[in-house]
Amino acid sequence: MSPAWLKVLAFGVLLIAPRPSLAAEPELAVQGKAQYRQFCSNCHGVNMVNAGTSSFDLRKFPPDDKTRFVNSVMHGKNAMPAWGDILKPEEIEAIWAYVLTGGQTK
Repeated sequence: MSPAWLKVLAFGVLLIAPRPSLAAEPELAVQGKAQYRQFCSNCHGVNMVNAGTSSFDLRKFPPDDKTRFVNSVMHGKNAMPAWGDILKPEEIEAIWAYVLTGGQTK
């Protein structure tokens, strides 16, 4: 199986696996904040406070639409580049956990 298929398979597992509540995984959100700072904050703003750019305000991202989030991160959307060849599935999962906090993780 090629590495690309392994990523797709891994994301399939992440998308269908039941997730514990975010309250049970604060350390994942902290990891996600670090990943967010490195890969996302230039466009989406520090702590998700968008500085009026054309990028999506992630504080308003629907918390029940993880599939859309993962797809956008993996494949890009509009002006957003695709990160699927750069970020590992667990890094995207951590960023998702951070996004669910609305930028409120310390």
